[in-house]
Amino acid sequence: MLELTPRALRLLDFYADGQDSRHFRLRIDAPQPGDLAVIPGQFFMLGVPGFGEAPFTYVSPPDEGGEFSALIRSSGRLTARLFELESGASLGYRGPFGKGWPLLLGARRVLVVAGGCGLAPLAGWIEEALHHAAPLQLRVLYGARSAPAQVLGRERERWRQVLPLIETLEHGGPEALRGSPLAQLDRLFAEEQPQVVLCCGPEAFMLAIAKTCVRRGVAADNVWLSVERRMHCAVGLCGHCYIADSYACVDGPTYRYDHYLQLLAHGNTGHAGGELGVGPC
Repeated sequence: MLELTPRALRLLDFYADGQDSRHFRLRIDAPQPGDLAVIPGQFFMLGVPGFGEAPFTYVSPPDEGGEFSALIRSSGRLTARLFELESGASLGYRGPFGKGWPLLLGARRVLVVAGGCGLAPLAGWIEEALHHAAPLQLRVLYGARSAPAQVLGRERERWRQVLPLIETLEHGGPEALRGSPLAQLDRLFAEEQPQVVLCCGPEAFMLAIAKTCVRRGVAADNVWLSVERRMHCAVGLCGHCYIADSYACVDGPTYRYDHYLQLLAHGNTGHAGGELGVGPC
């Protein structure tokens, strides 16, 4: 039986983290065992009383006390109201939902590519990879419109100390790193051929990254995308997030690139965009 009743969620604190974005720390009241099994890349439904609910990704998963964090951009009525609330406010929570990033057992060379707020769904995976017992050659390529638009500033500062973090800006920054992350792929592939690519950002951006990586020798079944769709129910009932015969809220938001191309070839009745936090901003 599906449980659609939100559980109690407490807003603990927040700080500015990118243009029109905040990093929220939240706590689930009376966390359940399933709350501790969140896989990076999954999402949750956050409810604001009187304004409904919307999906957002976990930046860090819930701990034993039910505390976790999420990056949220103000982009509509619900998020505008959320940004008006003070620490201690009561919210609603449903989750976790969807499928997260693959475990990549056996992979050694991984390239993570993110655009804009698309870095948020990848943050938890990066953190897990850094603490994985098996050695991993991990590089992160992150692009944003400008320095003020960059997100996860505290996380990026920490990652710079332990892994290659290549940051591009459409406006500003060093000339060699100006423009789209796409412009950096030739150099990165020449330095080291990745076995696996994980990508999140605007859909056209992700498809361009995936196509380029496959052309350069990465197998299509080793490229993974996190796809934003208009998720309303999170349990595959409403049909708003259809991609051909797939529900993004159940079968995604992470898709293997070859599978996603098959879905697109069979027709795409879903709609991207809207007030969402799962995908990029």
